[in-house]
Amino acid sequence: MKSLFLILILCITIPLIFANESQYEDHPITKVTYGSMIKLAHIPTNYRLHSHKVSYGSSGGGSGQQSVTGFPENDDTNSLWAIKGPHGNRVLQGTVVKNGDVIRLVHSNTKKNLHSHLAVSPLTKQNEVSCFGENGEGDTGDNWIVETESGKEWMRGQVVRLKHADTKTYLQAIESAKYQNPIPGQIEISGGKSKNDDTKWRTEEGIYFDEK
Repeated sequence: MKSLFLILILCITIPLIFANESQYEDHPITKVTYGSMIKLAHIPTNYRLHSHKVSYGSSGGGSGQQSVTGFPENDDTNSLWAIKGPHGNRVLQGTVVKNGDVIRLVHSNTKKNLHSHLAVSPLTKQNEVSCFGENGEGDTGDNWIVETESGKEWMRGQVVRLKHADTKTYLQAIESAKYQNPIPGQIEISGGKSKNDDTKWRTEEGIYFDEK
């Protein structure tokens, strides 16, 4: 409820734009900027990058940290992520994110950072992707390198890959890697060594700040 209230206040007090709702635009916001709160869609499956207060197990090489999944619907606030500068650095809100930038994605509802490490993912046994830290403060395992397919700036709707700075693996989802209880229908998110279609993402719904 608190997160929803914050989003409503932002809608009233700051210039913003919701994806696919062009009737509310004063002018098109085409670039992805720091401070924006976004949803990332996995291009092959259209699942949203998602997290929640469900932890991985600690047996079998798991970390016990908050889990990250792919979620099939687009209307869940647990799929919102704020774009921030890398661990230990702040970047001015409204600064355009460029190809090669190192960013953090902070989960809107739990304030933990998208994270990876050498712990083992539960289904495909690749590098686990989790949420880590408190109130946006974590470590260098929260840093991700932005790789755009074309151009020097991250454009909304453009194909993008996120490469984990520490382990050099790519944020990926595999449609066949589906969970059962307690999160049936959601798919595993992991760090993969190969750069392929499973590592392609694009921005979708969200709150986008105009560039400054």
